[in-house]
Amino acid sequence: MLSVYFQGVVLGAALILPLGPQNAFVMNQGVRRQYHLMTAGLCTVSDIVLICAGIFGGSALLMQSPILLQIVTWGGVAFLLWYGWGALRTAFSGNIAIAQETVMKQSRWRILATLLAVTWLNPHVYLDTFVVLGSLGGQFPEEARRWFAFGTASASLIWFFGLALLAAWLSPLLNTVKAQRIINLLVGAVMWGIAGKLAWQAFSLV
Repeated sequence: MLSVYFQGVVLGAALILPLGPQNAFVMNQGVRRQYHLMTAGLCTVSDIVLICAGIFGGSALLMQSPILLQIVTWGGVAFLLWYGWGALRTAFSGNIAIAQETVMKQSRWRILATLLAVTWLNPHVYLDTFVVLGSLGGQFPEEARRWFAFGTASASLIWFFGLALLAAWLSPLLNTVKAQRIINLLVGAVMWGIAGKLAWQAFSLV
């Protein structure tokens, strides 16, 4: 069963490593040292829920409901455009220090709401967990399927906490005005790039 576990770890890492909304958000909170461990923990829990749902049968629901997939996709596009606009506006702010100070005053509940939106309104998360992991994990016997899910969940746990702690450790270097402009430009570009890709995919399916 260890071989199945490591298959899950490798595949989970391959799906989670590319820079996306979740990773950008965790990195940002780590640099600010603002509830970064809570952010990493909630991303991990969300991933575990989605991984288990996908591997243990949830993929059929998404694939049999094109309308549901469209709703999730366009909701994700709208949110990513809004979040990306906020990051770009901060990057081009005349006084980025004041803009960053305003961001730092966000409450725990607002961060929580943003995090949930970044995770659950991102259609790529469902495609990765329900379609990719669901189709591969569904081929294993029941016992092996548990080990496969455990492996992919382990990859999420290690990655999110590692990213949050590394960003917090590098915070003195990354919390300068110049670095914050670059980070916000990167985050905004990533968010808008993914939103554009999702919109293109949605139009192509119509």
